Amino acid sequence: MYAFILSLAVIFVAELGDKSQLMAMTFATRFRALPVLAGITAATALVHLASVAVGAAVGAALPTGPISVLAGVAFLGFALWTLRGDELDDEERDKARHATGSAILAVGVAFFLAELGDKTMLATVTLAADHGGLLALTGVWAGSTIGMVAADALAILVGQMLGKRLPEKVIKYGAAAGFAIFGVLLVVEGLTG
Repeated sequence: MYAFILSLAVIFVAELGDKSQLMAMTFATRFRALPVLAGITAATALVHLASVAVGAAVGAALPTGPISVLAGVAFLGFALWTLRGDELDDEERDKARHATGSAILAVGVAFFLAELGDKTMLATVTLAADHGGLLALTGVWAGSTIGMVAADALAILVGQMLGKRLPEKVIKYGAAAGFAIFGVLLVVEGLTG
């Protein structure tokens, strides 16, 4: 239980203001909240499971440079895709609002790539390296996953509120700028780290 509570608290605090939380807010302006949260949860559970395995096995972090560059390029692609945009008629717009599979996949892949080598992943590796035994490692995984999802759920709420109050063009350019900034930061981090 100690490993669970410690991991939940550490990761929740580490996630506040993190790029992942900002990404959650950005995605929430474009997609419904539930698919965004589902994508984040799936990606976080996988990344933190891998983090716990790495931490338990060797107590060391994965090489983050190439992964960060790959994630950065993906985010630059998301920015261009957002700027290009698509025109939807009313029927297509209604279908898009109700489509969950593509939103879950887009959010999940983006979060998975962004979290590889991120501070929350490295914190989870460190927590797992410090806590041996299957029960403690399960606590680290569950606590870190729940802590991150809880922090990102707050960002989703903010993103949903902004999405209802801002004009579509502001959301489009803001989301594209956000993805571009994340992409550049990840590429720079990967090349200099």
